[in-house]
Amino acid sequence: MTSMGADRTGKRTGRSDLRAIFAVVLLTSVFPVDLVPGSSHDLRGTAGQFSGKQGQVLVVTVPAKGPDPEVSGRFLGRRIPFFQDRSGYVGLLGIDMQDAPGTHELAVEVTGPDGPHHLSYNVLVIKEKYPVQHLTLPKDKVDLDEESLLRVKSEQEQVKSMLEAESKQRLWEGRFIEPVSGAVSGAFGRVRVINGQSRNPHNGEDIAAPLGAEVVAMNDGIARLTVDHFFSGKGVFLDHGQGLYSMYFHLSEIAVEDGATVKRGQVIGRVGASGRATGPHLHWGVRLNGARVNPYALTRLSLDGLAASR
Repeated sequence: MTSMGADRTGKRTGRSDLRAIFAVVLLTSVFPVDLVPGSSHDLRGTAGQFSGKQGQVLVVTVPAKGPDPEVSGRFLGRRIPFFQDRSGYVGLLGIDMQDAPGTHELAVEVTGPDGPHHLSYNVLVIKEKYPVQHLTLPKDKVDLDEESLLRVKSEQEQVKSMLEAESKQRLWEGRFIEPVSGAVSGAFGRVRVINGQSRNPHNGEDIAAPLGAEVVAMNDGIARLTVDHFFSGKGVFLDHGQGLYSMYFHLSEIAVEDGATVKRGQVIGRVGASGRATGPHLHWGVRLNGARVNPYALTRLSLDGLAASR
């Protein structure tokens, strides 16, 4: 007979060993699903644990069985849709540029013929260090008159309403590409302090390019809205499906119409300095299920191996 705390070979099992065994059992119960092995490029998670900086995009793969189960997730109040792939169901999780640092839950529901199943994953949001720019400008260049203010508010509501709609089908396929070649400013997340007052952070990336340079679609989608707005000037909003939108601002020309189907690499406009811009450049922004993410986070993903959209 072996005594308490000893194994069959007579070697005593210490308290540290028991704690390690308990930790393994606990982790197994909390993280029941094995995910695709990690990569420094696509940030895929392993063992149900994810981490990423503010503004990044994570790829979540959930194995799901049965005939066409419905898979969806929730993260910090935002819906995360999933699409079927050869290895299971894949979702793109965007970490907003201002999501609170710390560990948050990604709750996933898999609904099949035998009812819903709930999975829970931990996502560690890491704080990104954004640049701060202090500017002193004449008051009339900063404060809007009543007419301009009403116009800006109306344009903001137009964009907000458009972004709240979601195309259920995934329209994009394969890798994402840069819309124009040029000098990247690294402006994503930059906080501007104008005349001592903090403004909203810069929610896109600026690419300096020659006036009239071609701007192309980062992936397949639909031209959901073309505009000529006070701040952003001439712009195009592309809907790539499942809550993924890209936007292209300060254009000199727009080459697509509302509702047009576009392909990756197709010309949608030309670089300009329309709106409030100090010189020719492209403002390139992305919204992923409501999260403001760095557009270059998409170009770094390894997605060519994913199954084609259906």
